[in-house]
Amino acid sequence: MPNVTANGIQIEYDTFGSRNADPLLLVMGLGAQMIGWDEEFCEMVAGRGHHVIRFDNRDVGLSTKLDHLGMPDMAAIFTARAQGKPVENPPYLLNDMADDAAALLEALGIGRAHIVGASMGGMIVQAMAIRHPKRVASMTSIMSTTGNPELPQAKPEAMAVLTTPAAEDREGRIAQGVAASRTIGSTGFPFDEERAKKRAAMSYDRCFYPVGMMRQMAAIMASPSRKEALRSVKAPSLVIHGDIDPLVPVEGGKDTAEAIPGAELLIIEGMGHDLPPGAWGTVVEAMARNAARG
Repeated sequence: MPNVTANGIQIEYDTFGSRNADPLLLVMGLGAQMIGWDEEFCEMVAGRGHHVIRFDNRDVGLSTKLDHLGMPDMAAIFTARAQGKPVENPPYLLNDMADDAAALLEALGIGRAHIVGASMGGMIVQAMAIRHPKRVASMTSIMSTTGNPELPQAKPEAMAVLTTPAAEDREGRIAQGVAASRTIGSTGFPFDEERAKKRAAMSYDRCFYPVGMMRQMAAIMASPSRKEALRSVKAPSLVIHGDIDPLVPVEGGKDTAEAIPGAELLIIEGMGHDLPPGAWGTVVEAMARNAARG
């Protein structure tokens, strides 16, 4: 897969569809590599007339690992958040990750693109729309939130998926991945255990780097609410959320849609904190309609 230097780091990416088609950037979530965007899903999006780009965020996959920043003190970060205090000296912020994505577009010679983010990726594309409005043709935020601290928080069993130490051995990590998919996934859609195993194995074999996920989590927790700043977003915006999301409750999606002028809200019944294949058609169609607005 190709990579480029952007915003001072190496970013690994790949593409789907014609280079002459309308560009669309996919941004993945916490600790997730670009392969979290299933190839078949990417092909579906490309089939709607897009040149699709997916990439590894900093600190995951094959993009630059910021080892010199060390392991964040997550206990201190959780304590600060619980007390309503600012997080001191985070490794980086979501704004830095948004700048990475904007710099990737620049490095690829793309002036404007439709941007689509899932979970933390939704937070990143929100920040892109705020910080780099001229690069954003339209924005889709999936299973994400504004960062508003007054919103309902994750269910304890869902939060445990993020805070349980990663198993070091391959089989243990695959088992954790499958268990995580069951815990936070879409109970309103069939659960494919073999697919979950395959995805967990692919992720482990491509890059196992749990400390990067911790730095990304610190970035989420240290970043301020985007709710007020989102009122300045002029790009056509779509917010997609599952009605039974245990990790980022649906109120996060509603808050996002309410903050962005003219945003459309699509709530998918039975969807949790994932993109089940049974929902792809609905999601891709909604993304295409929003992109047409841009």
